[in-house]
Amino acid sequence: MDDTGVFKLRNGEWGYRYSLLIDGQRITGRRTVDEDGQKLLKKTDAIKARAKAIENAKAVHSAGYIPPVRRKTYREVYEEYCADGRSDRAFQTKRKQDSIWENHLKKKFGKRFVDDVSVGEINSYLAHLYYYEGYSYMYTESFLKMFYLILGQAYSRNYLHVDFYQKLCLNKNTKIHMPKVKVDDDLDIVVYSKGELAIMDDYFAGRSMETAYLLGKCCGLRINECFGLKWDHVFFDYGFIRIDRQMQYQNSIIKLVPVKTRNGKRDVYLSDKMMAWLQAHYEAREEWKANNPELELQNRRAIMDIDGSVLYSTELVNCMPDGKLQTVNTMKKPSRELKKQGVDFKYHNLRHTYASLLADYNIPQHILCKQMGHGNINVTAKYYLSASEAGVENLRETLNRL
Repeated sequence: MDDTGVFKLRNGEWGYRYSLLIDGQRITGRRTVDEDGQKLLKKTDAIKARAKAIENAKAVHSAGYIPPVRRKTYREVYEEYCADGRSDRAFQTKRKQDSIWENHLKKKFGKRFVDDVSVGEINSYLAHLYYYEGYSYMYTESFLKMFYLILGQAYSRNYLHVDFYQKLCLNKNTKIHMPKVKVDDDLDIVVYSKGELAIMDDYFAGRSMETAYLLGKCCGLRINECFGLKWDHVFFDYGFIRIDRQMQYQNSIIKLVPVKTRNGKRDVYLSDKMMAWLQAHYEAREEWKANNPELELQNRRAIMDIDGSVLYSTELVNCMPDGKLQTVNTMKKPSRELKKQGVDFKYHNLRHTYASLLADYNIPQHILCKQMGHGNINVTAKYYLSASEAGVENLRETLNRL
């Protein structure tokens, strides 16, 4: 067999290179994996892979392949995106993207041309992160999204040919994808049992963060939405609260910022019991402010609202009884203490529990979708498919009536 262009690596594996001149155009390639991303363990593997790569290169050229205006590396594309392509992205989204890029993708792919990394190589990288590095499935999925982002930016800027982009990102049979879920991975929605809710009810009762707990349990708010809720967004006469902002730390500064998505802006309807709780909480707060004007002035903390104006901690639904600011970090201590009582407390799981219970009571899916602020009704559908304790009880009651 012709072994031209085949070479052996230091680790004992093999690679290949080729250089073709077709119609006056120089086409080159260098790989250490085959077209499916598999390592070349034997010399014959490298020879076959090289022959296949040359065949594909010729086929693409004969089909009228038009090279991109200019080849760019992953680093160049990402830097262009950061400079002029993400001004509309939320602060936390930018922060997460930068973290994945700086800590992972930059070193491995930064100097590679976007049209020089195959589907198989990306799929192998994602599988390595999930199976061997031990990253969670959801975290690994954020890497996949980054690849789609960078490749999409490259295509929109004419650094990727349409055929290559379709192969990587659009064709369901060839596009990059997540590895198969491990058998022991639990991706189900976490719903608290009645017993766990009773323990949490008892723990939070009478504490300064009780209102925040109830807003998660009885309204399904996200934690940042909960601590960004203002009193003037509680409509007592109509029985709902308006969600259009959230609390965030941005460069160590606490701010109220818009919710992440358009669907996140919503009116959340509350039970009469929850509205009565908020009414009593509001009246107690106003009474304290009237009786302690100097202390309120001393303790209240100024933060920036979404329009750049200043508001004070006492204007928020969640603040300490003495007017001091409460933040999302307030829930860290309960997480530690409830764990000692056998409850793995995560605030977001209150939201899952709330949605699952409403689904068990057959609330129409489109209404729950609106109540939760989901951008995709398929996300809402998961709550109707999960098996909660209440849902199992309803099933048993129905079976016993058969």
